[in-house]
Amino acid sequence: MAPTSPVVARWELVRRLRELREQRGFDSAGFARAVGFTPANWSHVEKGRRVLTGNTIGPVLDLLAVGERERAELLGLLAAGKERGWWTRSALIGPELQRYYGMEYGADSIRSYDSLVVPGMLQTEAYARALIAADVMIRPAQVEQLVAVRMRRRKRLHGHDPVALTAVVGEATLLQQVGGQAVLCAQLEYLAGLLRTRPNVDIRVIPFAAPDGAILGGASFHLLDFASKYLPTFGWAESAVFGAPVDNPDQVHDLAFAFVRALDQSLTRTESLALIEKYAAV
Repeated sequence: MAPTSPVVARWELVRRLRELREQRGFDSAGFARAVGFTPANWSHVEKGRRVLTGNTIGPVLDLLAVGERERAELLGLLAAGKERGWWTRSALIGPELQRYYGMEYGADSIRSYDSLVVPGMLQTEAYARALIAADVMIRPAQVEQLVAVRMRRRKRLHGHDPVALTAVVGEATLLQQVGGQAVLCAQLEYLAGLLRTRPNVDIRVIPFAAPDGAILGGASFHLLDFASKYLPTFGWAESAVFGAPVDNPDQVHDLAFAFVRALDQSLTRTESLALIEKYAAV
């Protein structure tokens, strides 16, 4: 079971309340007025932009006629959502990225695709530092703080109930000289070590010889799944200059299909390990 994440708890709470409202036949505006909100403010609640309190959630649960067991679950989510995650303690992490890190922390499984660089959760400290320092938008004084954040994210790969991570990367990732040859070789050795020792980590490589290997181009995206039956897959897409959640369910579905296609083009786990070891020895 993944650790409790305030971001995931808040997301589940608002999704369940909206679903209950719709099941009970209330329209959003009428329901808002009945529980003491303006329609605009209630819309913010259902979109996760406004947080309920112990006082304001009471009339909501009463009007929805929530049973004792489900009421306890929803109040538990409310309490969990008020906690502060470690990712909120850095002023360098913007709201959208805080949301992603919170989702990542509470995920049961993650599917990642990147054609050119190693995904963040799999990076060594030196590799991460080289990537972050090369970003012209980041000041030198900020580099070490951001490296520390990236290293903190790696903890979900270890310990009790670690996240299951399947990462698909292009063969070019194994050749791109991020930080120079020594840094790259150490990064590849680290990936090989994860494949040998961590059953929860699966790294697949799309070889240059794959007939449709370049179909996704330079895309980079992540798909996060959760233990709760109330939560759908959370999507995140990024490029060299931005990263953002994918809130459209159809687009998340498209990303999931793209991941399957990427996985189909990749080598097996054993073959991928052999290729990574080959390049690490260069």
